[in-house]
Amino acid sequence: MEHHFTPSHYFNALGPYDPVLSVRDGDSVVTTTVDARGFDHRREQVTPRGNPQTGPFFIEEAEPGDTLVVELDSIRPNRRYGFCESSVAENVVDPDYVRELPQAGLAEWDVDVDANTARLVGPASALGELVIPLAPMLGCFGVAPPRRQAISTATSAEHGGNMDYRRFVAGTKVYFPVFEPGALFFLGDGHAAQGDGEIVGSGIEISMDVRVTLRVLKQKLCGWPRAENDEWIMTLGNARPLDQATQHATTEMLRWLQQDFGLDALGANLLLAQCVRYDLGNIFDPAYTMVCKVHKQWLAR
Repeated sequence: MEHHFTPSHYFNALGPYDPVLSVRDGDSVVTTTVDARGFDHRREQVTPRGNPQTGPFFIEEAEPGDTLVVELDSIRPNRRYGFCESSVAENVVDPDYVRELPQAGLAEWDVDVDANTARLVGPASALGELVIPLAPMLGCFGVAPPRRQAISTATSAEHGGNMDYRRFVAGTKVYFPVFEPGALFFLGDGHAAQGDGEIVGSGIEISMDVRVTLRVLKQKLCGWPRAENDEWIMTLGNARPLDQATQHATTEMLRWLQQDFGLDALGANLLLAQCVRYDLGNIFDPAYTMVCKVHKQWLAR
């Protein structure tokens, strides 16, 4: 069944809040998100800033110990105006370079969905007119955290959250451990495009029209978010420092290879030794995100 949901309020944390809609395993939800500062498709601020989330959605079959599968069916900007910060974050450059970072305020973008482009409008610089292809993604989404916590949308952990991984685009499946009855799924923080690491603290922030399909894997609990597309399986670790995030992602990949792909511990280690790839999800937020990847060509064997 497909549900069309129009949000009337939003959350700036992922937590055990009253659900806005109950759905069944296999149902799809068509809805909208506001941008990171709470502005909707009309560029009207309808909620306070801070990655406001649409939801939570209650999946009736989901129980603690299960895994929620989120199929990202469609992610489409629903207005032309996008924005981002214009200076690289201080923690991404050498300390003695911080004073040289520009203080230019927000950069503005014209987002043309029909042309599949984003054009830099300002501020003016020697870069001139930059036009890039769109790659619409969700920066922040996930389920209610464990132990009845409510965790800010500024950060991330085992439940997902603000991971800002630029490959969370349409066509990707994302797996979350279920900690609360119904899973309580949230989504928001759409980016029309973003570089690796979200190193300025934002992608091209914009409101979105989104369609997701929600499925439940019963009595199958993952430890950290997992994902897959046509080419890769991926595991995500969210922590600081970055080496701890890498440890979480790598451990989760070793477990997944043994759990679902027929490898023993030695085989999983040998495969990662030469075939693992890593992506940087986010290096700006309180918790960094590291992604561990294995190409599916190695799993077909």
